[in-house]
Amino acid sequence: MAEPVYRSVIWTAKTFFASLGIRFDIVGQEHLPRSGGAVLAVNHTSYLDFAFAGIPADRVGRRLVRFMAKDSVFRHPVAGPLMRGMRHIPVDRDAGSQAFRDAVGNLKAGELVGVFPEATMSRSFEIKEIKNGAVRMAAASGTPLIPMIVFGGQRILGYGVKDFSRGKTIAITIGEPIPCPRGSDFDQLTLDLRTSLQRLLDLTIDRYPPAPTGVDAWWLPVRRGGTAPTLEQAEQIDAAARQAKLERRAQTGQ
Repeated sequence: MAEPVYRSVIWTAKTFFASLGIRFDIVGQEHLPRSGGAVLAVNHTSYLDFAFAGIPADRVGRRLVRFMAKDSVFRHPVAGPLMRGMRHIPVDRDAGSQAFRDAVGNLKAGELVGVFPEATMSRSFEIKEIKNGAVRMAAASGTPLIPMIVFGGQRILGYGVKDFSRGKTIAITIGEPIPCPRGSDFDQLTLDLRTSLQRLLDLTIDRYPPAPTGVDAWWLPVRRGGTAPTLEQAEQIDAAARQAKLERRAQTGQ
């Protein structure tokens, strides 16, 4: 099937990343299947993770990834037509069953489906508690679950960050597939997925370029010598942000 919208977006993204002098460091690309469905479970630290997480698949047989994203993105006047044109999957968090069925249908049809199991971006740059949807989709479709770490995007476009200076590194690590047979213990498999993502995150940070001497490494977890919030501090910030959003909605009636 021709994919004029998706291919055009990929070309534009590659051109943009090249203009920023981004260096991609990708490890584990051999774990991505060249054909057939698979669930890609990706950590989430930046607004560009969708674009970065699709790069390894594009390099493996020019495969495309259908990402699951909140439905509000599909209502945006600019992003919406692009998301629909790329056949990504809208998720209504109040009624997610349709998104689940759509994702499983795509997987059974041999497509790659990208999921951010943390649901929202991590301010600590650690792995947050994750949902079991990725595991359930893999089991329901009979496809492998592949953990993936994308690190470095938070330095470009993230919470309170917009820095398009040149020369940054985006490190991506793809882990071995996790089997999710029908009848499995989904809670245990979800814990296994989180453990795998944590291990891959550490491996990714191990090879990530160190911060120059005297520079605040705010993009690194505090556990790894950076100054990002801890998981607990990040949750408090998230809770305050959610409350402020609710208050704004109450004032505007939206």
